[in-house]
Amino acid sequence: MKRYVLMLCLLLGVLMVKPESAFADNAGDGRWVNPITDVCWKCLFPMTLGSIQLASGKNPDTSNPSSPLQLCPVGILYRLGLAIGFWEPMAMTDVTREPGVMVNMGGFKIDLGRTGTGRGGQSDSPSPGSFYHVHWYKYPLIFWLNIITSVGCMQTGDMDIAYLSEVDPLWNDSTLSMIINPEVSLFSSPLAQGACAADSLAAAAGMPLDPLFWCAGAQGSMYPFTGYTSNEFSPLEASILVSERMAFKLHREGLVMESVGADNAVCFEYPSPIIPKSRWRYQMVNMYPEPGDCHPFGSTTQLWGSTHNSPTTKKNFGYLMWRKRNCVFL
Repeated sequence: MKRYVLMLCLLLGVLMVKPESAFADNAGDGRWVNPITDVCWKCLFPMTLGSIQLASGKNPDTSNPSSPLQLCPVGILYRLGLAIGFWEPMAMTDVTREPGVMVNMGGFKIDLGRTGTGRGGQSDSPSPGSFYHVHWYKYPLIFWLNIITSVGCMQTGDMDIAYLSEVDPLWNDSTLSMIINPEVSLFSSPLAQGACAADSLAAAAGMPLDPLFWCAGAQGSMYPFTGYTSNEFSPLEASILVSERMAFKLHREGLVMESVGADNAVCFEYPSPIIPKSRWRYQMVNMYPEPGDCHPFGSTTQLWGSTHNSPTTKKNFGYLMWRKRNCVFL
């Protein structure tokens, strides 16, 4: 019952909240995400039972268990279940230059005190770099809508603000961030960065290269885990890059877990300090939703970005993050 009340509140917010409403005197750029019309529902697919594809999708799939039946240990006992695979919308990100602006929640602003603002690219400074804040929301849409009923096969709970970069001292300090990504010095060479061209081509074809984990394909480098980007010529590309970095950062900190599409291993979730990029997709939901498609990490925006990157906005963006889920259905 609790999640139905939450869904009703979200829908009412979408229908009723206007820019000139109660938050207008303390509002930034943003709009409420409609959990029905703004979501690319075909991005749930491909859906599999073991290695059998039950429903196909536009984008390629990752590996799945060979057997549809899995015997999983539960303490000293075992349980039998069906190994299913699907793509789960599990999080949203705000990307903003203005601290505290909750882009995906109507644009209202949280007073975070003396927090540094972001900055833009070539128009704002001699160097073409930028800085963005990122907010990570827990967004268990599958659970709310009862699309899958096995609790072990989806993220549960309510919509929640899970991470605010404004209160993280590592997000705006590249030196301090080396505490959690000390390997950054290994991948700053021209040779390592040049390899990212291959990752960009692979992502454009539908699947990024997991061995090149330091690459964000067409967006540049995953390192460092901060909101700074260099050579910003497209705010849209920069916003996608910092969202992908935040996903990697949360993997590194153990706040996002990973499932594995292999026999027996599919029974559990695991920490993954190196992000499996091929198991992630993103979809724009703010400011201009793209409910017709989602994109692999590192893929170029050239084919769809021109209609979603208005020069008149405050450069605030929102993304729905899709993650491949392999689990054992009871």
